[in-house]
Formats: sequence, structure tokens, C-alpha cells
Amino acid sequence: MKGEIIMKKRDLTKFKTPHTYAIIFFVVVLSWILTFLIPAGKFSTHEVEYENANGEISSRTVLQTETFRYMHPLDKKFLSENLSKLFEDKEALEEHEIDEDGFALLLKEPADSWTVESLAEVGLTDDTLYEIYGEDFYDTSVKLNKTATVWGTEDFNGFGFLNFLFEGLVSGDKYGSAVGIIALLLVVGGAFGIIMNTGAIDAGIYAVIDKTKGLEKFAIPILFYLFSLGGATFGMSEEVIPFSMVMVPFVIALGYDSIVAVTVTFVASQLGNAVSWMSPFSVAIAQGIAGIPVLSGAGFRLICWVVVTGLGAAYTMLYAQKIYKDPRKSVTYENDNKFRLKLQEDTSAKEFKLGHKIILLEMLAVLIWIVWGVMKKSYYIPEIASQFFVMGLVGGITAVIFKLNNMTINDMASSFQSGAADLAGTAVVVGMAKGILIVLGGSDANSFSALNTILYSVGNAFSGVPKTLAAIGMYLFQSLFNLVVTSNSGQAALTMPIMAPLADLVGLSRQIAVLAYQMGAGFMDAFTPVSASLIGVLGVAGIDWSKWAKFQIKMQTFFFIIGSVILIIAVAINFQ
Repeated sequence: MKGEIIMKKRDLTKFKTPHTYAIIFFVVVLSWILTFLIPAGKFSTHEVEYENANGEISSRTVLQTETFRYMHPLDKKFLSENLSKLFEDKEALEEHEIDEDGFALLLKEPADSWTVESLAEVGLTDDTLYEIYGEDFYDTSVKLNKTATVWGTEDFNGFGFLNFLFEGLVSGDKYGSAVGIIALLLVVGGAFGIIMNTGAIDAGIYAVIDKTKGLEKFAIPILFYLFSLGGATFGMSEEVIPFSMVMVPFVIALGYDSIVAVTVTFVASQLGNAVSWMSPFSVAIAQGIAGIPVLSGAGFRLICWVVVTGLGAAYTMLYAQKIYKDPRKSVTYENDNKFRLKLQEDTSAKEFKLGHKIILLEMLAVLIWIVWGVMKKSYYIPEIASQFFVMGLVGGITAVIFKLNNMTINDMASSFQSGAADLAGTAVVVGMAKGILIVLGGSDANSFSALNTILYSVGNAFSGVPKTLAAIGMYLFQSLFNLVVTSNSGQAALTMPIMAPLADLVGLSRQIAVLAYQMGAGFMDAFTPVSASLIGVLGVAGIDWSKWAKFQIKMQTFFFIIGSVILIIAVAINFQ
């Protein structure tokens, strides 16, 4: 009887972690509900030119803070009285590039039939009317919400939130989320499927472990600093996905777990990005938009990089030692067994053959080629995918020539198929995560959305706050904003035009506003389930995001404290 009571108690207190798909769907529903509660808003935008990290002039489309307005119905009475006068002003029509013939036809129609779309067709866009009349052409007594329907597509009934998965999967282009990242995942997965089937990585892991017995603990800080340097110098993010293909089995073979593998690769790279002194995709763009010299304040940031990377490595080493002593303490222990069993099953992998060495040298050559291409030639997702496909193809041909694992051409094709299939589920997560942003109305500052209203409201909330609290508040906001917008350059374009002048109002230097953005975006990239790069790395490691979150929540708290201390010091020394 007593045993039954204990068993029932255990059953009642047992909690099963939700699947990543379930978590994201819940966030999508919550985001949809928010759009009913928060009226939509938008900003006008303009091009800002700045000197980039290479000393060249670049441009970026950014919002104009003072142009924020809510979504209101048209004041058709005002428009009917004033558009006819505008039609007579030929200079204004030419200045604003308004279609005179189309405008004339529009004026012949009843004012009640005018819509935002029909006005825009002749050049009378919302931005044009706002520039001419301010908010006078709106009926400002009513604030409108921009909320998706329950179901629908752009062609039928408009976008519905239950179509978030498809819309997320097909959003973007080959240069980014979601289409580009999904394509990269599938190509890299297929390429590494071939490489893994050659046995070269397994054999290489055994060879390294045999020659470095007792030195395992030094691998963590070395790897951590290397990947952090990659994040600090060229904004390493998507590039970590293929590296993880090698590092996960290697780190597990050293006696640790897949969480350690993801931490010393992806987390380290984002830590480096968070305190980078030279990343062209974060600090350079943010400083350019904020109107301060690009790559200024590098000395302070370099000190922060050394200290923060060291603290991150130390945190990881403490966790790693716990797992090394008792692997069963890892929440990914059962999942990691597939890597352990694979290494134990293939005893032939312990023989490090000439063919294995050639394949590993080919892999090293491709990795060097990628780093060189990213830094010197601005290679991005399409080029990186192509490079890894070449790596898989050449590695497979080498395996066929040297008869490694008796590989044939058909085996190469099958390995590519299975490797791509292994990451198909991760590709779906990338699309689902992108769907959250679409449900909120998107990240375009020039389109009405609930997200723009949130951005504007938070900016206003900091007015009159003490300097130190304002700096930490900016940091907290940038961290939370990154839960929705994970693109570093995109987040800079959306937030810096608001945060930079806000820093002036509260008495902070704009350099501190940039620092708050960097750390908020960089640290949180290692946690947010909408980060395509993180989801890609977790997919490679076979870690469900919910399990990853259990580990990361504590680490994110640690990072937030570090970031707050850095900002307190920056305020105290008036970091410029």
C-alpha cells in the first residue's frame, strides 16, 4: 500500500518536457493573440550611409524614429477635400513621383471607394501622404490591429496563422532564413553523410584520443577560444553547423556530452560575437547606424572578449567535468549513446588508414577555403553550401578509390540521402521559427505590425530612467527582442535608430547603446528557439531544444550578470 502511494506520487510529479514543435506552436498562438491586443504601427524609413569595416561606404535602410504612427482608418473627408488641391500642384506630383493620369482617374471615383491600395497604385502611398499631411489624413480616433486570419493564404483570404509553417519554410531567399538556411542544412547533412560513412572521422577521433590521453580537459578551453575568435572576427554563425558535424562525436568520445560540444562551438561563437571589436555583421553595422566611428572602442571590447570568453570556457569546463565523472548526469545521455555505440561497433575505425588521412586533409582544406572565402571574398550561404558539397563529393570519391568501408558510387548516393534526411526535421523547425515573426506582422519597419508598436513603446519607456538602469534596460530589451528577430544586422537596423538617440536623452554615450545591443543579440542567440543557426547545430547534435533550454537557462543567467557588470563599468568610465 505504501509503495503504491509513493508510485502514485511519482507519477503525479513526473513532468514530460514538451517537444520543440509543440513549444514553437504555443509561441505562434501566443503571438497571434498578442496581435489582437496590440495595435499595429509602422515607421517611415530612409537610407543611411556609413563607413564599413573595410573603409568603404555602405548603406542600410533604417527607420526614422519620429515618424512612428499607429494604423488608423483613412479620413476620407479630409482626403476628398485636399487631394484635388494636391492634383493642381504639379511640382509636388513630380517631387513625389505620383502618376498624374492615374491620379486623375482616381479623383473621378467617389471618395468612399478609395482604399489604401488604390491610393498606393497611383503613388499616393502611406509614406507619401504622411510626408505631405502628417497624420491629418488618418482618422486617429481609431487604432487598428493587424491580425492574421485563422486559416488562409495570400491568394485566398489573406495569410492565416495556421499556415505559419508553410509561409515560414518559403520565406526569405537563398541568402538567409528560412529558405537559405534550410537548403544549407540539407546540403551539409548530405555531404557529411558521405564523409561519416567513409569512417574517416571515426578513425581520426580514435587517433587523436590515443595520442592525447590525459589531456582531454585542455581541449575545451582551446576549442572555446577558437570558435569565440571566429564569432568575434567574422560573425561566425551558420558556419558552425558543419563544424559541429565533426565536433559532436569528437567531444563525446573525449568523455563529455553533446551539450558540451554545442557549447564549445556555437555558444562560443555567439559569445565572441557578443563582445566583438570587429564583426562586420554586428558591431560595424550598429556603429554605422548609430552615427559613431565604425570599429571605435575596440580596446575596451577586446578586453571584454578575453574576459568573457575565459569565463564562458570556465563555466563549460565545470559542467564538462561533472559529465566526465558521471555521464548519466547529462540530460542527453540516452541520445548521445548513438554516437558512443557507433564508435564502439566499428572496430575497423581504430585503424587510421592512408585514405582516412587524405579525406581529413581534404576536409581541412575545405574548412580553410571557407574561412578564407568568408573573410576575404564575402562568401555566404550559397557559396558555403557549394563548398561542402564539393567536400562530400571528393571525400566519397577518395573512399571509393581506397575502398574504405567498401564504399561504391551507389553507397555515396545513399549516404547523401540519409545524411540529408537526418536534418530534415531540423529544417522544419527553422521554418516554424520563422513563422513566429510572420504571425507578428514581420520585421519590416515600414509595414504595419504589432512588433513595430512594441519596439516604439519600449523606446519611450526608457525616457527619464537613471543612466545605469537605462543601460541595463536597453540590454534586457535587446535580449528579449532577439527572441523574435535573430538576424544581427536586422536587429541593428530596427533597434539602433531608436536606441542611439534614446542614449542621448538619458545621458549615455551611443557606444554604450551599441554595446547593449551587441551583448543582448549575441548572448541570446545561444538560447532562442527561433535562431536558424542554433536549431541547425542542435539538429546535428540530436538535441531537442527543450533539453537544451534546461542547460542554457542557467548559462544565460550567468551571461546576463556578466553583461550587466560590463555595462555598469562602461557607464562608470563613460565608455566612448
